[in-house]
Amino acid sequence: MNWLAPVDAYCERTGPDYWSEPINALTNLAFLIAALVLWPRLRGPEMAMGRALAAVLFVIGIGSWLFHTHANQLTGLMDVLPILAFILLYVFAATRDYFGARPWIAALVTAGFIPYAAATVPIFAMIPGLGSSASYAPVPLLILIYAALLRRRLPETARGLAIGAGILIASLTFRTLDQPLCGALPFGTHFLWHVLNAVMLGWMIEVWRRHRLGSASA
Repeated sequence: MNWLAPVDAYCERTGPDYWSEPINALTNLAFLIAALVLWPRLRGPEMAMGRALAAVLFVIGIGSWLFHTHANQLTGLMDVLPILAFILLYVFAATRDYFGARPWIAALVTAGFIPYAAATVPIFAMIPGLGSSASYAPVPLLILIYAALLRRRLPETARGLAIGAGILIASLTFRTLDQPLCGALPFGTHFLWHVLNAVMLGWMIEVWRRHRLGSASA
């Protein structure tokens, strides 16, 4: 595999040039802004996981920027690996803090995300038109499962998770429509995936922060 071979995956890109995806590139600033807004709200030793999530959120913006400017297989990894890191960190934090699981149990549940995704992605891939967005579709489903399990014990947290899942579903919709709407919208809709995803990831950190503060004061 040629890791530096150009990749043309989105409607806006018309060639291998650095600024071939200006909107897709610049909207990655939303991830950086979300991380910087959250950072001052995550002070204190009890917020260490929140700071880790905010740091990864910042890296997501950098990785996605690199992919939408230097579009190749290598930068594609830089784009998706921080997203995977955020998912795994959040699953660990949610399992440990929302359910009160011991860290080793939370770690086992986190490791279980990999076989869960491997089992569900092929199912989502069978949905017509979903395309490469099938690889992300298991995430809102998992968030909704957590929300359902928490709806009685932690209703506010469950509501926050459900809102996050809703934002992510909207975000995935725009990601999926990028190529089908390319003829009508030459710049595509992928940039809305960035903006909504930044809002969603920031919101998910805020949901965790509020729960953590409530637990500390209880």
